[in-house]
Amino acid sequence: MGHAGQARCSRHFFSNTKKKASVKKVKKVQKAGPLKKTISPGSVLILLAGPFRGKRVIFLKQLESGLLLVTGPYSVNGVPIRRVNQAYCIGTSTKVDLKGVDCSKVTDANFKRETKKKDAKSEASMFTAEAKKEGPSAEKKALQSALDAPLLKALGADMKLYLKKR
Repeated sequence: MGHAGQARCSRHFFSNTKKKASVKKVKKVQKAGPLKKTISPGSVLILLAGPFRGKRVIFLKQLESGLLLVTGPYSVNGVPIRRVNQAYCIGTSTKVDLKGVDCSKVTDANFKRETKKKDAKSEASMFTAEAKKEGPSAEKKALQSALDAPLLKALGADMKLYLKKR
């Protein structure tokens, strides 16, 4: 009554064994999205994610990549010049005067990481002390101070206290 041995399948599926040459698609350049209504140059934002979560920062401009350029200023609340996705920001109604602040020098290229060449591994290199962490370069520090100097003049004592609060 049962099958003696393996039953024979009547449906055979044969796929194409030759691989087709895949056409590589060219990636489109991502355009900067529109800004939220509550965000405009000089407005105070609250960061929602990252190491500076909860800090209030000043929005300077939107970069070509669509990210927002913000600063603390560093001497007020410790937030350096950063790129932030606008999805991780809340705009406030508070505004700061940006007269004298020149953001035209800052681009996405300023935030690229520096690549370091790896040395060939040897026995002696395994036992040497780890390399010290390098802080921000002198170039980045100069850019930070150039952007923050006119901002600090425009900020009053009450605005500085507001930006310091977390």
